[in-house]
Amino acid sequence: MTTDHLFNPYPSQRVTTFGKNGMVATSQPLASQAGLEILQKGGNAIDAAIATAAALTVVEPTSNGIGSDAFALVWVKDKLHGLNASGKSPQSISIEAVKERGHEKMPTFGLTPVTVPGAPGAWAELSKKFGKLPLTEVLKPAIRLAEEGYPISPILGKFWGLAHKRFKQEFKSEEFQPWFDTFAPNGKAPEIGEVWRSEGHARTLQSIAETNAESFYRGELAEKIDAFSKKHGGFIAKEDLAAFEPEWVDPISVNYRGYDVWEIPPNGQGIVALMGLNIAQGFEMKHREDVDTVHHQMEAMKLAFTDGKAFITDPKDMKITNEELLSEEYAAARRALIGDTAIEPSPYTPPKGGTVYLAAADSEGNMISYIQSNYMGFGSGIVVPGTGISLQNRGHDFSLDPEHHNALKPGKKTYHTIIPGFLTKDNEAVGPFGVMGGYMQPQGHMQVVMNTVDFGLNPQAALDAPRWQWTEGKKFMVEPHFPTHVAQALARKGHQITVALDGGGFGRGQIIWRDPKTGVLMGGTESRTDGAIAAW
Repeated sequence: MTTDHLFNPYPSQRVTTFGKNGMVATSQPLASQAGLEILQKGGNAIDAAIATAAALTVVEPTSNGIGSDAFALVWVKDKLHGLNASGKSPQSISIEAVKERGHEKMPTFGLTPVTVPGAPGAWAELSKKFGKLPLTEVLKPAIRLAEEGYPISPILGKFWGLAHKRFKQEFKSEEFQPWFDTFAPNGKAPEIGEVWRSEGHARTLQSIAETNAESFYRGELAEKIDAFSKKHGGFIAKEDLAAFEPEWVDPISVNYRGYDVWEIPPNGQGIVALMGLNIAQGFEMKHREDVDTVHHQMEAMKLAFTDGKAFITDPKDMKITNEELLSEEYAAARRALIGDTAIEPSPYTPPKGGTVYLAAADSEGNMISYIQSNYMGFGSGIVVPGTGISLQNRGHDFSLDPEHHNALKPGKKTYHTIIPGFLTKDNEAVGPFGVMGGYMQPQGHMQVVMNTVDFGLNPQAALDAPRWQWTEGKKFMVEPHFPTHVAQALARKGHQITVALDGGGFGRGQIIWRDPKTGVLMGGTESRTDGAIAAW
């Protein structure tokens, strides 16, 4: 029986989900159910998010893994907290050492682009600071899914199959064999509807639960990562893992038409969404499919992203402050460049002087916007034998040009693409939102916020609306269901518009809003993937 008919690349309309006692929104139904299970056991939104995140390493390994990085925005007791759990480059790595191995730019796969994973540390830190249940209880659903297995869903099966096809062609050396042992145990990717399980995942998650992630950074799992890296000439070592600590940071924001939009500060790229909104709010947004509205959105994002790529790196190496990039002076200067036709963007000159996404909420008012990711699907292609630990390849974004702002250095955090978002109004939580998907993420954040604030769309409609994506110069991709007459009018303004006929690459989002009067939760989930909301 063929399963091709189960994959639909075009968004289908869903309805907004309502709940009263709790809600979990994510890209995999089984992961959402894992979070709901923990809520019903007495856990809070933070416990539910951890349970969901751990489950996602099992049920969506095409986007994240135990070796991922993570970021979170957490609303607890009327205050928003930011967590940066992205890891640094190994202490032994350098531009010279990478070039000596024959690389003129950072490789995509293998051990070289592996930086210290932050996700297990994020789970432990969130649990310690805000959780109600022990980590051993919170990770039970994920462990069960890994032990007992689960049937592969349609979108997951599609991307798993594509990754296996690519890896089979590219991965010839010995260090990649554990990936095939883990994710293609019968010599092929699991098909849609086929049950896949991983005892290695289960054992590793159990160890992380029992030790509050200490085993991953300073114990048996760290030793296994270190031994495999040494065997195959990697840079990452147990000393790098032992030095890792998640970092609590102050979220950054702009006020957009009465709403405060919040992001994690660099090294993440969330600031790009804020810069884009700040530039765009100088224009009247008539309605969503008005040509001038979309033109102004595109031009604002193009300029913001050009500057993000020019400046974002480890905060200690940034040559311009967050305050300058979010200032009205910056926004006005960039806005002044936007006319009636498309422009070729160039970076701002400062004045002298950086995936799976989930959202969760509970009846106590706690809410969390959480994102974790490998990179480019399965990440580095490196799996530590017998553990199920799929390592990310975030180091790929480092530059080997020593003059570049994001130049590779030992112990440095790179530009990071994954970003959680949060919305407040008058110092009250509206709720968490996010759109995963590489460089689409800040563009998705901007479009979702504008769909909500400017055009009054409910959470599901805000996600379902057709999206555009800037790629470079004057080039934009639009989804197949993007209005043709608008695309044609944009082309007449000088935008180079391409319709992405496969329907992919435009991100996958989740939204949970809370009604301030009733406390009722309203959720939207991504129709571009296997998304689901579990509500209670």
